[in-house]
Amino acid sequence: MTDYDFLIIGAGTGGMAAAKKAANYGMKVAVIEREKVGGTCLNRGCTPKKLMVYGADFALKEPLASSYSWDKCDRQVDWSNLMKNIHNRLDAISNSFKETFAEKGIDLIYGDAKFTGNNTVKVKDQEITADKILIAVGGHPIKPDFPGSDLAITSRGMFQLDRIPKKLAIVGGGYIGVEFASIMNAFGSEVVFMDTSELILSGFDQELRTTVQQGLIDRGIEFIGETTAEKIEQQGEQLKLHLDSGKTILADQVLLATGRAPNTKTLDLDQAGVKTGDKGEIKVDEYCRTQNQHIYAVGDCIDRVPLTPVAKAEAEAVVETLYGKKPISINYADVPSAVFSRPEAATIGLSESEARDKYDQVKCYCDRTTPMLYSLADDAQQEKITIKLVVVGEEEKIVGVHMVGEHAADMIQCLAVAIRKGITKQDLDDSFGIHPTIGEEFMCMD
Repeated sequence: MTDYDFLIIGAGTGGMAAAKKAANYGMKVAVIEREKVGGTCLNRGCTPKKLMVYGADFALKEPLASSYSWDKCDRQVDWSNLMKNIHNRLDAISNSFKETFAEKGIDLIYGDAKFTGNNTVKVKDQEITADKILIAVGGHPIKPDFPGSDLAITSRGMFQLDRIPKKLAIVGGGYIGVEFASIMNAFGSEVVFMDTSELILSGFDQELRTTVQQGLIDRGIEFIGETTAEKIEQQGEQLKLHLDSGKTILADQVLLATGRAPNTKTLDLDQAGVKTGDKGEIKVDEYCRTQNQHIYAVGDCIDRVPLTPVAKAEAEAVVETLYGKKPISINYADVPSAVFSRPEAATIGLSESEARDKYDQVKCYCDRTTPMLYSLADDAQQEKITIKLVVVGEEEKIVGVHMVGEHAADMIQCLAVAIRKGITKQDLDDSFGIHPTIGEEFMCMD
């Protein structure tokens, strides 16, 4: 006889969604978590980072106030208090999740989980059996292997800084590096960041990449392309970063934002016959089921689309497949995503280059305009928004939408349903916008 109907390893977004849904089906559920309920997204990822973005936005809007006839004021951020407030908020959310577990009769077990059999897991001295097991352990930031890399921090360390570094060097031009470059620049750090490519944000549409990159440079952030770090050494109270070009950078802190890896190494998956790939990602079928018919896996540890809403959707699909008697697989096409830098960027669907690789007849509509908010500002303060539609065929079906500028994430989010339903450029043209808004720009592109 098993201890639980459904055992979940990991109390992040995917694990929590699966636990609550399975409990609603009347299953006896337990969740194993080695750190804090809420996982990466809540405790050391999306949520605290977005709160830091909001905090930084006050600094970015300050120069604009004079355009609207506000007297100049000299405000300073209390970094320690800001971080304390952020962590207090995160703790409150985590505690509310634990209360939900208790209300639904979900057992919460703290510790490191290790498989000891096909449907058996050991946590500390406790051996737990379950009819079905879901692995939702997420991932972690990785450091490249070069001398002195241990002197640098990863994204996790950014939420533990006790002060704003006077100078911050960031290695990596993906969304994490880009977002922290933007955030810390607004808080007053001198920021230099770099990437192995000549353009940041690999995988995004080129128009979006070049626009965000130039926007960061215009804010005074230094970018070094086509380079990589080779060594870090301590020099007094600072760190000396050596690049492969021979250039060196002295900084108060170095952030390594060079990728993530699944948290699977310590699970002893071989004891349960669960196979992994080269990066440690768990191999699953279309229903997120491993080779072991008792065990499923979702989220960052399967390395498909490492986004919070995707992990939640995968987890809920697993529960429906198991207990709702409705086998559900996830359609990974047209998943929206955003980069919460300043300028903000968001996208859904195919980039222009992806569309041209896939279709014969491709056309792009692109517009660049000044939002009304900046219409009273002088030229130096003005910011543009860029929007781009990628359409295919004579009917001009929209297969990609890309935006850089204020409220980009919200704009793309609102279009996501329509894009998945196959709308055309004419459908947008026939729609009414709300005037004056940024969103109406999508309805009048020539």
